[in-house]
Amino acid sequence: GRGGGRPPRSAPRPSPGRDGFIAPAGDMPRSSPPGGSGTVTAAPDPMCAPSACARFANTRFRFSNADPFRAFSRTRADSRGRASRPRESARRPRSRIAHAHATRVTATADAAKYDTVIIGAGVSGLSTAFTLKKDCPAHTMLVTEARDRVGGNITTRSENGYTWEEGPNSYQPGDPILTLACDAGMKDDILLADPNSDRYVLWDGELRALPKDIPTAVLGTFLTWPGKIRAGLGAIGIRPPAPDKEESVKEFVSRNLGVEAFERLIEPFCSGVYAGDPAMLSSVAATGRVQRLEPLGGSLVVGALKAQKEAADAKKLNGPRDPRLPAVLGQTVGSFKGGLKTFPEGLAKQLGPEIVKTEWKVTKITKNDDESFTVTYDTPDGEVVIVATTVVMTAPAYVAAAVCAEMAPKAAAALNKFYYPPVASVTVSYPETAFRLDGASALPSGGLTGFGQLHPRSQGIRTLGTIYSSYLFKDDNRAPKGEFMILNYIGGARDTAIVDLTEEELVQAVHEDALKTILKPGTPLPKVVGVRVWEKAIPQFNLGHLDVLAEAKAALAEAGCEGLLLGGNYTAGVALGRCVEFGIEQAKELEAYVAGKASQVKAETAAR
Repeated sequence: GRGGGRPPRSAPRPSPGRDGFIAPAGDMPRSSPPGGSGTVTAAPDPMCAPSACARFANTRFRFSNADPFRAFSRTRADSRGRASRPRESARRPRSRIAHAHATRVTATADAAKYDTVIIGAGVSGLSTAFTLKKDCPAHTMLVTEARDRVGGNITTRSENGYTWEEGPNSYQPGDPILTLACDAGMKDDILLADPNSDRYVLWDGELRALPKDIPTAVLGTFLTWPGKIRAGLGAIGIRPPAPDKEESVKEFVSRNLGVEAFERLIEPFCSGVYAGDPAMLSSVAATGRVQRLEPLGGSLVVGALKAQKEAADAKKLNGPRDPRLPAVLGQTVGSFKGGLKTFPEGLAKQLGPEIVKTEWKVTKITKNDDESFTVTYDTPDGEVVIVATTVVMTAPAYVAAAVCAEMAPKAAAALNKFYYPPVASVTVSYPETAFRLDGASALPSGGLTGFGQLHPRSQGIRTLGTIYSSYLFKDDNRAPKGEFMILNYIGGARDTAIVDLTEEELVQAVHEDALKTILKPGTPLPKVVGVRVWEKAIPQFNLGHLDVLAEAKAALAEAGCEGLLLGGNYTAGVALGRCVEFGIEQAKELEAYVAGKASQVKAETAAR
């Protein structure tokens, strides 16, 4: 039942680097899956599954549409339930992406030409490609992936009666991702969790259900009466004015709702969504949909009412909701039958093998005289050279930095500023009878109900949070009968020492925390389904994040690389659903750019 020891490591230990970042770009996640997202050695940074974090004035407050009850990645389990050894070395291999040449060259005459090449067949890239094919059939494109499968960070595993996710765990079921699923023939595969399920936060040794609405917020025990009064007054605008600077999440929430609301509600969500430090996370970049309410209405309440009106007006403008889409009730999350991999595989199937290419590894990108790009690949059929008007990079920021290091060194320097802290995910299974029969989260049968639980850093629990995997999509039968599977995640920006723990030590740590919260005293160690340490996990939307992103884009333009577009969760947001939305939006941007370039060429030809 225990995980094995640490893989041999020849790569250097994480150490403080430029701008105080902990994990250098050379580190690879321990127990990584084969290849990378779009480039052969790029380690995918786990995305987060979305959900609403609170309700106020009938408006959902979300942190970048992300849910803290999301999964990181872990290794497969062997037939005895132990975490299996990865096939790859823990050391990061040398990248097969050569530095792109800084000098302009003439495009190869016999190279295949495309309007767009999307490097990375994750949800962002596939959503962009699917939207382009549907809305602009004449747009020629390729989607290339270094690994032998699509999905990017999405990696669903099924073995020995278990089905678990090695990347995102779920998504916020917004209309864009649901529409895309229906368009791609996956309507009947959509799964939605019970909207009445609770999310719990540990406080003073008790798992307390998060308020779902104003009555439960006022009458419940989640906040003390002084805390409720302070939050209520701040919400209607009786609070200190906004400072003339970018606020951290901690500063913004404490000023508007009080310290108690921050400590009990927001701090654990920052740990769950970003594995981050709320004193460093930007309120604008990380909680934009909430942060905008204050300037929109002068207070959170008035801003929420105005935001509701904006949404209602937009709904009228867009017409009735697509009747194919399932009703989304309450604060639920979604998945698909058989796991999240159903979604990218369904998109790829609709795009077809002529567009989606797996095991295509980028070896070189050069910028041409006409501002197009030549991309060279190592493929199963040998070297392939193509020319594209636009290139979309959906790999992590540090991989994109390596690609454009010589073409646009200033852009590379900016991209290397983004910080990805380490996170470990530990998926384990206990007998159903191992769980306490008392407490707000326990059923008489011993199983857990709800989405999961979060642990504020002040409560003496090292585990960031726990997802109740067996309950979340219980109709999909993701664990053997008689067992209950949970996902624990540990580490983050304030606990980087987890990279020094063995798998056995990680299992022991989360097990001891579970004994303090949900397990019966004396419960033995669990069956280990999978353990993985990501030494570069979730991009941190820290103070200055949007400025750094703008700096990178401006530097690309300055270097004449307007046709090289950035994608991925450090640009879109960490939630899976937001990455889909971003991919749809980027399709429109690509269509307009290619059309503009075509018009420019036509005008220049006519002038000659």
